[in-house]
Amino acid sequence: MNNLFDFILRYISWFVFIICEIISLVLLFTYNNYQGSIWMSSANVVTGKVYEVNAGVEQYFSLTDINEQLTNRNLYLEQKVQALSSQIAEKTGDSTFLKHDNYELMKKFSLIPAKVVSNSIDKLDNLITIDKGENDGVRKDMGVACGYGVVGIVFMTGKHYSVVMPILNSNTSISCAISKRGYFGYLHWIGGSSRIAFMDEVPRHAHFKLYDKVVTSGYSSVFPPGIEIGKIIHVYNSSDGLSYRCMVELSTDFSRLRDVRVIDDSQMRERIDILRAAQDSLEKK
Repeated sequence: MNNLFDFILRYISWFVFIICEIISLVLLFTYNNYQGSIWMSSANVVTGKVYEVNAGVEQYFSLTDINEQLTNRNLYLEQKVQALSSQIAEKTGDSTFLKHDNYELMKKFSLIPAKVVSNSIDKLDNLITIDKGENDGVRKDMGVACGYGVVGIVFMTGKHYSVVMPILNSNTSISCAISKRGYFGYLHWIGGSSRIAFMDEVPRHAHFKLYDKVVTSGYSSVFPPGIEIGKIIHVYNSSDGLSYRCMVELSTDFSRLRDVRVIDDSQMRERIDILRAAQDSLEKK
């Protein structure tokens, strides 16, 4: 306590000076209009800057929730597009639109939200790890998508995590179609750019053009129809000359992949089980 009194006595002149300065400034800005207006303007500028910084910080930390909302919204809108396409096909008989049965399949699938915890894009056989596993309902061979399009297929599952084989894996083959054209093929990745893959086995009689969209065909046991994969940016002849090979610019940017959705559908699982049973019976013969 004595030290405190000694400190105050030693610097009492400074304390008195500061108190007097504060009182004089308060009187100056309170009873003089010009000085008061300057003070209010300066205070408003400082306050505005503080609020601006605070708002920026809040927006940054809310980006995770915003990304999840956008992912859900994009997939929801894709379903709506497919619903409208099916209705047009049913009314007009236009075979270039999706079949009604495929739309019924699309309506029944549910989505399991997940986050990417590890990802690679610079290997020939890349893999993605997500933070959802068997305890969350994820199973092997489920399709995985994000708000921009197809991501890949669940390759291996644990209780809390799963490994996804993305499009950027040389072992991945996804049944796809040229949107509104009705021509089918298989999507492969052969390495190189993480934004480029190839659609093979497009028939020679197919009529399409550059920048047509490539979507899931719905003919596989993994993805419902109509989920976007990318767009055609170049066309080659196949090595045997019997079909086309299309260069596809992928709609999913794997270098920035964060939020994904695992597609859970009971009918797809039933189709997978039937296909496996058929393969087993053929192998036994």
